[in-house]
Amino acid sequence: MARDIIIAPSILSADFARLGEEVRAIDAAGCDWIHVDVMDGHFVPNITIGPDVVKALRPHSKKIFDVHLMIAPCDPFIEAFAAAGSDIITVHAEAGPHLDRSLQLIRNLGKKAGVSITPSTPESAIDYVLDKVDLVLVMTVNPGFGGQAFIPSQLHKIRAIKNAIGARPIHIEVDGGINAETAPLVVEAGANVIVAGSAVFKGGACQENIAAIKAAAMRARIAAA
Repeated sequence: MARDIIIAPSILSADFARLGEEVRAIDAAGCDWIHVDVMDGHFVPNITIGPDVVKALRPHSKKIFDVHLMIAPCDPFIEAFAAAGSDIITVHAEAGPHLDRSLQLIRNLGKKAGVSITPSTPESAIDYVLDKVDLVLVMTVNPGFGGQAFIPSQLHKIRAIKNAIGARPIHIEVDGGINAETAPLVVEAGANVIVAGSAVFKGGACQENIAAIKAAAMRARIAAA
């Protein structure tokens, strides 16, 4: 059975001076999850936010907080992000030598566990942890900055991951260059969670932008059925 299409706007593209207000705005605009990109200036060439900001944002929405840790090492910070109110915590396969341990730690803290891979990492890197994840995040740009162009070669990777997952209840999430034009491509390949930053916040028309992305994704789902 196909999983529901989920739109998870990335607050990386929000106005950082008004983050609480921006989270409330995308909540009211009909988002399903709220995607929080955490960057450390080490694993990726940018610095964004830490657990204290997640904690400060938590009262602004009851939606799922989908927290993507683009940090290395990640294990020392997982407990803090869990305590801050994260619902899903995703770590990178490339961020450390003990991916299995990191995922176990997330689950032991009562949170959903996700694993992410960058464009250059093959899907085989996560074969042996699929029994410990609730979500696989395929980066369709090189992580670090918003507003980048979608990398089409990742569609093959999404299809391969979909086949590897089989009937297991694991979300396939995509992040990078997703808009109303590219969302149908990733949905057709097997993704069901759409992260979009610039495409959601552009023009301040969050509700219309979310609706357009979801409608395009749903058309692709129906056409592929």
